[in-house]
Amino acid sequence: MVNFEYYTPTRVVFGKGVEEKVGSLVKEQNGKKVLVHYGGQSAKKSGLLDRVFASLKEAGIEYVELGGVVPNPHLSLVYQGIELCKKEGVDFLLAVGGGSVIDSSKAIAYGVLGGADDVWDYYDGKATAQAALPVGAVLTIAAAGSEMSNSSVITNEKTLIKKGYNHDILGRCRFAVMNPELTLTLPEYQTACGCADIVMHTLERYFTADTTMEITDSIAEALLRTTMENARTLTREPQNYNARAEIMWAGSLSHNGLTGAGGGRGDWATHQLGHELSGLFDLAHGAALTAVWGSWARYVYKQNPARFARLALNVLELPAEGSVEELALAGIEEMENFFWGLDLPISMSEAGLNLDDEKIHELAVRCSFDGKRTVGGFKPLAQQDMEAIYKMAK
Repeated sequence: MVNFEYYTPTRVVFGKGVEEKVGSLVKEQNGKKVLVHYGGQSAKKSGLLDRVFASLKEAGIEYVELGGVVPNPHLSLVYQGIELCKKEGVDFLLAVGGGSVIDSSKAIAYGVLGGADDVWDYYDGKATAQAALPVGAVLTIAAAGSEMSNSSVITNEKTLIKKGYNHDILGRCRFAVMNPELTLTLPEYQTACGCADIVMHTLERYFTADTTMEITDSIAEALLRTTMENARTLTREPQNYNARAEIMWAGSLSHNGLTGAGGGRGDWATHQLGHELSGLFDLAHGAALTAVWGSWARYVYKQNPARFARLALNVLELPAEGSVEELALAGIEEMENFFWGLDLPISMSEAGLNLDDEKIHELAVRCSFDGKRTVGGFKPLAQQDMEAIYKMAK
C-alpha cells in the first residue's frame, strides 16, 4: 500500500422525502441568500423545485435561480452564474440535479471568491482557487459522484475543450440530499450511462501501478458487483426503489476516494480519452467511457495481467480456467458484454462516431495537450499510445 489521506466532509441525508430538509440544512451552513442552480425542465415539472423553494422559504432563506445546465456543462453558463451571484449577494449555492449541475455550481463557487480574473484559469491549470462559496446538492441522477468528490468538470464550448479541476477542501459539497425516488423517472439510457460512470470511477482506481490494500480492493470489488447487479435489475424494473437506492449510494462511494485508499492515484486514462469525445462531439459521458474502455484495457493489460484476471474472478465471477492472460482477456470481454447489456457502445462507431484517421489524430493531440503530457497511471500513455487506442476503438 501507499500512504494516503482520506477526507470526506460532506454530510449525507439519504432517503425518501429528504429534499424537504434543504432549508434547515442551508440554515445550518449560515446561508442567507441562495442561488438554486439546476438543469432543464424536469426539476420544475416534477415539482422538485417547488418543494425546494418551499423548504427555503420556511427556513427564512432568500433565493434566486439559474437553470439551463446541460450535460458536459458549459463555461458560458458558469460565467452567468458568477455575475448573478455577485449582483444578488449570494452566499450559498444549491445544486438541484446531477453531476453536471453540481460541477457547474462548484465552478460558479470558485469564480465568485477564487481570486482569479477568469474561472477557466483553474480548469486550465493556470491558477489555484483561494476560496469558494459553499455548495450543497440535491441529487437527481446517480452517476458522477460529484456530490461527495473534490472534482468538477466543465466544457469550454468555444474551444470544445473539457477539463476538470480538483480541490480537496473547496471542491467538496457541504451536504448532499439524496432521495432515490427522484431517479425513478430517469430515461433508460441516462440510467445506464450513470451506472457506467459509477463502474468507471471504481475501475480507474482499481487499475493502479501501485501496490494496494486488500480491504480497499475488496470494497471496490463489492461495489462493482453491486452496481452491475442493480444496473441489470433496472433494465427490467426501472421503478425498483431498492435498486435505485443501491445505485445512488454506490455513485457516491465510487468517487469519494474510498475505493482508492492506499492504492495510489489510480489510472484515469479512460476518463481523459473519453473527455475528448464528450468535448468534441457532446457524447454522453458514460457512453464516451464505455466506447473506449475495452480498447484501453486490451492495450495495457500486459502491464499487469494478474490485475485484470482478479477482476475477472472476483467481480465478473468467471471460472478460473486457462492462463492468467486468457483470463484477463476473458474478463475484458465480459465487462464489454455488461456494457452491451445496458445498450451502451463499446466502440466509437457504436456511439455514432465514424471518425477518419485525421480526426483520430486530432483527438490524440488534444488529449495529450499537443504532446506535452501523458495520461494514465497503470501504464502511462503518450500521444502515440492515445492515437493507437482511439484507432482500436473505431
